[in-house]
Amino acid sequence: MALKFFDKLETRSPKMRERALMAALPKLIAHAKRNAPGFARILKSVDARKIKTRQALAALPVTRKSDLGALQKAEPPLGGLNATPVEKLAKLYMSPGPLFEPEGRGANWWRTARGLFAAGFRAGDRVLNTLAYHFTPAGSMLESGALALGCAVVPGGVGQTEMQVAAIAQLKLTAYIGTPSFLKLIVEKASEVNADISSLRRASVGAEYLPPALRAAMAERGIQVTQTYGTADLGLIAYESLGPDGKPTEGMILDEGLVLEIVRPGTGDPVGEGEVGEVVITSFNRDYPLIRFATGDLSAVLPGTSPCGRTNVRIRGWLGRADQSTKVRAMFVTPTQVNEIVRRHAEILRARLVVSGEPGADQMTLRCEVRRDAPGLAEAIVASIRDVTKLRGEVEFVDPRSLPNDGKVIEDLRKYG
Repeated sequence: MALKFFDKLETRSPKMRERALMAALPKLIAHAKRNAPGFARILKSVDARKIKTRQALAALPVTRKSDLGALQKAEPPLGGLNATPVEKLAKLYMSPGPLFEPEGRGANWWRTARGLFAAGFRAGDRVLNTLAYHFTPAGSMLESGALALGCAVVPGGVGQTEMQVAAIAQLKLTAYIGTPSFLKLIVEKASEVNADISSLRRASVGAEYLPPALRAAMAERGIQVTQTYGTADLGLIAYESLGPDGKPTEGMILDEGLVLEIVRPGTGDPVGEGEVGEVVITSFNRDYPLIRFATGDLSAVLPGTSPCGRTNVRIRGWLGRADQSTKVRAMFVTPTQVNEIVRRHAEILRARLVVSGEPGADQMTLRCEVRRDAPGLAEAIVASIRDVTKLRGEVEFVDPRSLPNDGKVIEDLRKYG
């Protein structure tokens, strides 16, 4: 299979890409401070001219997706994070929460065409888009990318499985966009009603876990399934691609024009190479220039480059949620609190708070990888646990590198129900 690319940006040398991103950072930050009141406030003391390295970027405040509700209530409707006035935007969405998201004017605004191209979508494809079109942006996000590629789109939206099957069969649709679970329902319904959907050759799925067994089952039916990863705030973040053998390659490739950081949950501190942490993105979107935006999703960087020929960073895909807050004895304990305890003790390399016990008898144990067990260290950490969380907790020292690399700062072992 001959490898094809959406544009020349995908095959740049990593050094060339990094130089371009770092050169663009000061301009992005100056633009956000000048035009987005929220970022003017968040970055008030920042000299945009000095933010031209990853180290400088890592010193900036993190804006978390979980902060958006409060920011938007304080400064409606978009928390002042939009650099284009609301009246000049194309669309406003209202996701559950509610959280409000903008869409600007112009083709492929969400940048999803790149991910669809990597999945094999081409001009002339007839695409069934089963993502929601009402209030939330998912339907429009993927539709805009398909239209930019020259595809014809059937805006199916969610539900109405029999009508979706009929559309594929009667219009000879070649591609599907939606969740993997709904693709499975459509294929099963087609078999039930004896409908011919053999025209369907490829599917781009997202928004939920893709079981390997489902991907394999679709491949047996001649439907090649690949994944995209994005959010309603950022648009496309990463995507699967096809290798020389025509099959999906390992990991997901970061979209061009984004700066990715993987940070320790509850902080803005980048983790070590290959370590699982929270996905933080800086987006060069002139309308909505999100800077160090913490998605709340966990992932990790994969070493090496993709066999598909694209040279950008690869991530392991979605590995869970970074917000691991839990209630202990009727009080919330958060990753931020755990990291505050770690910050107070230079001897701690990494830590994980394990919550266990029977209902009504919660126990907290902070498992710590330490450089050395200094005299009185355990007692000092216990005191910090009490001071930060207002709860009693124990300490257990473990060997360096013995804690799992899964991004968890808090692990809840309690059994419910």
